[in-house]
Amino acid sequence: MVKDPNVLPDGLPVPEDDGAAGHLAGMRLPDIRLASTAGDSVDLAALNGTAVLYLYPMTGRPGVALPDGWDGIAGARGCTPQSCAFRDHFSDLQALGVDHLFGISAQNTDYQREANDRLHLPFDLLSDAAGALRDALDLPVFEVEGMVLLKRMAIIAREGVIENVLYPVFPPDRNAADVIDWLSAQRP
Repeated sequence: MVKDPNVLPDGLPVPEDDGAAGHLAGMRLPDIRLASTAGDSVDLAALNGTAVLYLYPMTGRPGVALPDGWDGIAGARGCTPQSCAFRDHFSDLQALGVDHLFGISAQNTDYQREANDRLHLPFDLLSDAAGALRDALDLPVFEVEGMVLLKRMAIIAREGVIENVLYPVFPPDRNAADVIDWLSAQRP
């Protein structure tokens, strides 16, 4: 049975904090370029101001089956609701001073472009299909059906330095609101 990627089913396993993102705060964003759904590439190290990078495993497509056992993998399900939440809170994030917002996955740019268009995202998705960001930051991953996928998190950076990492993320559709809460708490 094909499941609707826009709907989070009840009873999903909750990811536990395995400490795999604990080293990220204080690191600089690496000097690498990731392909963008806008048709260009983005140099993460060159991002000025405040950047929010939300990482997700893979976006499902309506009518296409998810990998076997997907709902049983803690933190796997919910990429579409996570992206839609960032879409719906885009203006709120801008009002809080976010200069750059990107979603990042290990999927290729063509796959991401379909999701970006279908979900009407007002920001670009970046592809880490080659694993450059994953390797540079030693990001937590999991494997399913031969794919190495990023674990879900949100990175908040200012002037290229990672200030905070929200990890693990659950439920995924709450991630944008959690970023807003953190940014709001940092305001004087």
